[in-house]
Amino acid sequence: MFKFLGVVPPYLTFAGTIMAFLIPYLFLKINNKIHELGDPPWKKRNNSGS
Repeated sequence: MFKFLGVVPPYLTFAGTIMAFLIPYLFLKINNKIHELGDPPWKKRNNSGS
C-alpha cells in the first residue's frame, strides 16, 4: 500500500484537525456578526476618515 510521507493518520485525526480550525473560525465569524448587528452607534467604526 502506498504511504504518503510515512504514516497516514486515521480519519479521527483528520476530523480533529479540521474541527480545531473550523470551531474557532466559526466563533470568530459569529461574534463579529453579533457585534456588527448589536453594537450601539457610538461604538461602531466611522468610515468617513475622521
